[in-house]
Amino acid sequence: MDYLPIIGIVFVTHLLAVMSPGPDFVVVLKNAIQYNRKIAIWTSLGISSGISIHVFYSIAGVAYLIKTNEYIFNIIRYLGALYLIYLGISSIREQHQKLKIDQEQNKKTIDYFRALRIGFLTNLLNPKASLFFLSIFSVVIPPKIPNHVLLIISIMLIVVTFIWFCIVSMLFTQNKVIQSYEKHETIFIKAFGVLLIVLGISIALV
Repeated sequence: MDYLPIIGIVFVTHLLAVMSPGPDFVVVLKNAIQYNRKIAIWTSLGISSGISIHVFYSIAGVAYLIKTNEYIFNIIRYLGALYLIYLGISSIREQHQKLKIDQEQNKKTIDYFRALRIGFLTNLLNPKASLFFLSIFSVVIPPKIPNHVLLIISIMLIVVTFIWFCIVSMLFTQNKVIQSYEKHETIFIKAFGVLLIVLGISIALV
């Protein structure tokens, strides 16, 4: 396939991007440790859903408008920053209870839809994600690429995101990690909260 090198470049670029610590990684990691594996996976699914929106508007050409219209971009940037700060403050203010690995039902949790929503909004309102997909679809991918290749790339971006964060979800729900978390639960969750607030502020100030 003539477009195989392009698909390969997009794959590697995107994989490196999702592996880099950022809001998506922090949210999945937080939910994996604070709640459980299923909640983290649903959060991952939400993030992947957010990716699908980025892909859609990039293909449709809306990403170009975001890049050239500072007003629209700033709205997205500040919405994303405020949402991250909100998540961080909520995490710090929550009352946490000690986990018991042998009594999973005693572990505090949230419903799957809320986890999905958190992942979706965290990714969708991240302006760095907007810029990333703008660069992918305007620089790496040629404008006259066939629709079937564009579909393959779009699906690949979504699936790679979901698989990576599922791996994160599984790694950080191992017993050894949970046992370490049991001893320092409040510190861990408040640290994630502070990190989310810092990420939000940094996005707002960029």
